[in-house]
Amino acid sequence: MGSVEVAEVSLPRETERFVRTWFTIYENDPHWVPPLYFERKQFFDPAKNPYFGHARVAYFMATRDGRDVGTIAACVDEIYQEEEPGTAFFGFFEFIDDPQVALALLDAARSWLLEQGMTKVIGPFNFNTNHEFGLLVDGFDSDPFVANPHNSAYYPGIYEAIGLRPAMDWYAYMCDAEMEGIQKMIRVSDRLMSRRPEITIRSIDIKKFDEEVARIHDVYVGAWEQNWAHVRVTDEEFEFIAQGLKSILDPELVLIAEIDGRVAGIAVTLPDFNQVVKKMNGRVFPFGWIHALRKKKIITRVRIFMLGVAPEFQNLPLGAALYAETFKVALRKGLANGEASLILENNTRMRGALEKMGGQIEKTYRNYEIDLARETIVSTEGAP
Repeated sequence: MGSVEVAEVSLPRETERFVRTWFTIYENDPHWVPPLYFERKQFFDPAKNPYFGHARVAYFMATRDGRDVGTIAACVDEIYQEEEPGTAFFGFFEFIDDPQVALALLDAARSWLLEQGMTKVIGPFNFNTNHEFGLLVDGFDSDPFVANPHNSAYYPGIYEAIGLRPAMDWYAYMCDAEMEGIQKMIRVSDRLMSRRPEITIRSIDIKKFDEEVARIHDVYVGAWEQNWAHVRVTDEEFEFIAQGLKSILDPELVLIAEIDGRVAGIAVTLPDFNQVVKKMNGRVFPFGWIHALRKKKIITRVRIFMLGVAPEFQNLPLGAALYAETFKVALRKGLANGEASLILENNTRMRGALEKMGGQIEKTYRNYEIDLARETIVSTEGAP
């Protein structure tokens, strides 16, 4: 077996090669959901994705015997530098079941980040908490829900074998809209709404999408700013992300709580478009479009993707009311099963609410870290 060679590559020019590597890595994993090539090309294109307006990114690929065997991205986010100077992100870290490949990729990213003046790197983030993130460490036996990553079971062992340390866990809770706890929460929410007529919960007005997105952004900034590793999202980025989700949104499942006309909370629940994308195998043509057209028949579950309350209204049980209304809508649509994710391990308030409803942790995702300034001394002999 030949040695591992790592080289920097240019995206978006080499996007197809970069992404195609993942198809080979996961060819025997039945739960991996292939990304769509055209979507990844847009995401990696600085001319289209405003994220690159405040980020420096380098991409690397590993090859062995002429075969592509892994990828990684290293990212310096200038907005995050304001909060955590010297801390960078790594992501798109994919590799065959071989710790030598993973270590070679990590070392390439580490060297580049040291040149950028960084002292620590955390990940995986594709590119930060406003995008896909986390390494799956428990719950490998089912498909991920939309906008959540998936990796094979050998990844966590290799992460730790090459010197990465656990930093933070995130949980995905499975919920059934017919659980007794949810029905109780619906009753409590109904009483709250009857007693507080100034509180209203409505669906997004898709005809005023841009205006609604701007109002949701304000709540998002306030509700998530204290989360671990959170990066403040710019107006342009938020609009880009929202436009990317628009084609899969069900307006009835995007809820806005208002108090006297002010947006106080939001709940964005996504139909699990992964159930469609998996069948498309990365491409719309020649036959993927058939599955896209049939998506309403294919999709049977949802993901509570975003639920937050503005800081000034967090003394009210608006989160419970938004959960309750979400499950009422989902039940009406015949979408009884869903996932609430990703929930920080230290978010005891949100976790407590989900567990009272009867939600159970189905998957655990983890972020890792490594210091860049000190010499990395790692032995991969005998690693999984």
